[in-house]
Amino acid sequence: MCGDYGMRTLMTSVLLLVVSLGVAWGKEKADYLSEEETEQLREAQDPSQRIEKYLSFAQTRLTRFDDFRDRAPNPDYDIPAYLDTQLDQYIHITDALKDWIEDHFDRHDDMRSGLKKVMEMGPHQLDQLRHAEESTDPYAAGYRKSLSDAIDDFSDALDGATKALSEQSKMFGELKREAKVDAQTIKDREKEEKHRSKDESKLRKKEHEKGPPTDKDED
Repeated sequence: MCGDYGMRTLMTSVLLLVVSLGVAWGKEKADYLSEEETEQLREAQDPSQRIEKYLSFAQTRLTRFDDFRDRAPNPDYDIPAYLDTQLDQYIHITDALKDWIEDHFDRHDDMRSGLKKVMEMGPHQLDQLRHAEESTDPYAAGYRKSLSDAIDDFSDALDGATKALSEQSKMFGELKREAKVDAQTIKDREKEEKHRSKDESKLRKKEHEKGPPTDKDED
């Protein structure tokens, strides 16, 4: 009886471990990313590099979206569902980008290079989304809601990145100025110490040349 209970307990623990590992892997390998993209994210641990990866993945979805949106209806292929999937993935990538920026902003990690890329590429992506919103195609009714959500979500990401870049430029600019002041202070102290050592050396040399005091000197 005790043996059966122990075995059941062990099996339960193993199952819980497997489930936990599966959940952890699911968080790391998002279903809106390909295997290759997931691997690229693992390798891009630098805050700015990861931002650029997210921007690149998002652009890939927009390129696919525009490509298939211009294609003629095909009864053998569910183009409306494909378009909606690309926008859904775009939104998930944007959310991951926002979370990444917020997390590393709170850690005070320098993301200025990546945030500048958001400023550079972001407006172009928004233009693509808004152009699609203004256009008419046979599939518009199916993806209209997702497109509107994508525009709102990325607009929010762009606003957040703009504010983060402004704050980080001030923060790291101030740190740079403080570093210059500290460096100058150290330089001044080293110079002062060098002068002090030189004066002490001259004094010792003068005392050595003068020699020890004699009885006559004491009289």
